[in-house]
Amino acid sequence: MLRVEHVMGFPVSVRVDEGAGAPEAAADEVFAWLREVDARFSPFRPDSEVSALDRGEIPAGAVSPELAEILGLCEHYRLATGGAFDARLPGRGLDPCAVVKGWSVQKAAGLLSAAGATRYSVNAGGDVVAAGGPWRVGVRHPEHADRLCAVLEITDGAVATSARYERGDHILDARTGRPATGLLSLTVVAPSLTEADATATAAFAMGARGVGWAASRDGCEVFAVDEKRRVLRTPGFPSVRAAPRAFAPG
Repeated sequence: MLRVEHVMGFPVSVRVDEGAGAPEAAADEVFAWLREVDARFSPFRPDSEVSALDRGEIPAGAVSPELAEILGLCEHYRLATGGAFDARLPGRGLDPCAVVKGWSVQKAAGLLSAAGATRYSVNAGGDVVAAGGPWRVGVRHPEHADRLCAVLEITDGAVATSARYERGDHILDARTGRPATGLLSLTVVAPSLTEADATATAAFAMGARGVGWAASRDGCEVFAVDEKRRVLRTPGFPSVRAAPRAFAPG
């Protein structure tokens, strides 16, 4: 079963190869959950819980358990990065999207597991959580959309990439309020997409120092391309094919 829908601002594909007795019903549940997440936690919807909290209409101690979990994760990464990652950027409202995406898609994967799926993948705008592999995932070249700079293989786990190529300089260093510099792309492999996605974004916000920080986190393997087009990767990064230590932009 393969289904693709546009939700939370990007395409999401759900593929179930084995295990679920009713894969279409499981996919229905996944997409219903993601639409609920978008309605409740999007800072771009004025009627969302996040927007209401940001306007002061909900006391901080009265948020839903799910939003409390999200805010707790945001604070964890803020402290861990020395303030480079922050859901509250100077001059902007509360925006926990960098945590919500991976968190919600990981929970969607849990719905597939609960439905009995044993071999499946969920691809949310290029970030992937998969089970029952091996699965091969390509890492896009940061400067050439038609090329890959690595192909990795995972069995059970998640892959997330933060980069400039899709949305430009959209990741800011919260310490300065300016676009993060030092990296062109950074990919993290971790046991869950909650960890992989938030770590990739937080590390990218830190700049070149973020590569070492991400690599030091338990269970995380890293592949990065810096502004000098050098490739940096941890020894355990599960690549089937990877670029050399440095490569020319052309």
